[in-house]
Amino acid sequence: MKDVGYEQHEVRRSRYAVAAVFAVHGAVTGSFATRVPWIQDHASLGAGRLGFALAFTAFGASCSMPLAGRISHRFGSRTALRVLIALWTLSLMLPSLAPNMYTLCLAMFAYGASAGMADIAMNALGVEVERLLGRSIMSGLHGMWSAGALIGSGAGTLAAHLGSDARLHFALAAATLTALGVLAAGRVLDLQPAEDEEPPPRFALPPRSALLIGAVGFCAVFAEGASLDWSAVFLRDRLDSSAGLAAASTTGFMLTMAVARIAGDTMVNRFGAVRTVRAGGVLAVLGGLLIVVAGHPAVAMTGFALMGLGIAVVVPLCFAAAGHSGPNPSQAIAGVATITYTSGLIAPSLIGGVAQATSLVVSFALVAALACGLVVFAGVLRTGERGARAEVSPRAAAVPDPRP
Repeated sequence: MKDVGYEQHEVRRSRYAVAAVFAVHGAVTGSFATRVPWIQDHASLGAGRLGFALAFTAFGASCSMPLAGRISHRFGSRTALRVLIALWTLSLMLPSLAPNMYTLCLAMFAYGASAGMADIAMNALGVEVERLLGRSIMSGLHGMWSAGALIGSGAGTLAAHLGSDARLHFALAAATLTALGVLAAGRVLDLQPAEDEEPPPRFALPPRSALLIGAVGFCAVFAEGASLDWSAVFLRDRLDSSAGLAAASTTGFMLTMAVARIAGDTMVNRFGAVRTVRAGGVLAVLGGLLIVVAGHPAVAMTGFALMGLGIAVVVPLCFAAAGHSGPNPSQAIAGVATITYTSGLIAPSLIGGVAQATSLVVSFALVAALACGLVVFAGVLRTGERGARAEVSPRAAAVPDPRP
């Protein structure tokens, strides 16, 4: 890898630029989520066919993620991030143009593929900036993603309320976010490979270390997916809450996650990744138990808020640990991301299946049980903790230095 010195102000500037890219990435997701009903009506789909089409998002992401490291190796981190974030923001327009299920499946595959590649590129770069700074920043970066998602969903909610055509809404959002994303990506560190460095493989199985780290991320993302998709249903069906109060529970869960992620780096820098995740796991388990025993909406909403606080920093720290875990950080991050995407895909349907066979109370008892995994297996994140705190010489590389 090439040795290139960086001034401290360059590293700090890159940190803010990467944070802006995370926010742009989240804003695309938030914008899309608010217009799914419009897309469903436009393509004339029932709930089952819509769910089938949406599953292609995770499929596309899983197929494309291993390519991100190779693209960064070929073109350098700055150019790669510019291209990939632009592909992601522009892909927002595709779902609104699909007139039927088959074209929507293709659109969602492309949407997910561009999302996955941009996700890996920005996380790998975030890990390298974290290393150069010598302190944890990944939680804050993912907090910016959550903040961007909230902004995008807010704008999308307004557009839906005004009855705006999603094709126009997405075109305007894509143009704005593309400009912001490309501008921000142009200010990140331009990491280049050494002349004799072998490019990462196009497709490869994730290393064993990524599987262990991914298992921790699986537990957190399962709880996140279950809470996001089923919290409102739980309050409405189990506790006879109004539609407004039920929706407020989901919003509160998202807000607690965003706030916890933005503040999470302070906790990680003070107590370390392992202790932070274990403490979060305790909060998540407590939140799950409150949901299970809740007899009043306030108790359940408190449980969902605790769940959000408990799992908020886990995925950022999993990505950081993966980036520090071996000689191919992009491959490791892609492996962890694939596992977490899979968890997010199966959680809502599994919760629904368990609820249909038993009840939602049993479903969230399962969520609480999985949250125990955060407490038990947090130790596998120790690699990322050492890597974030390690003293490093300022240098450039196509991917983060593998030294723990």
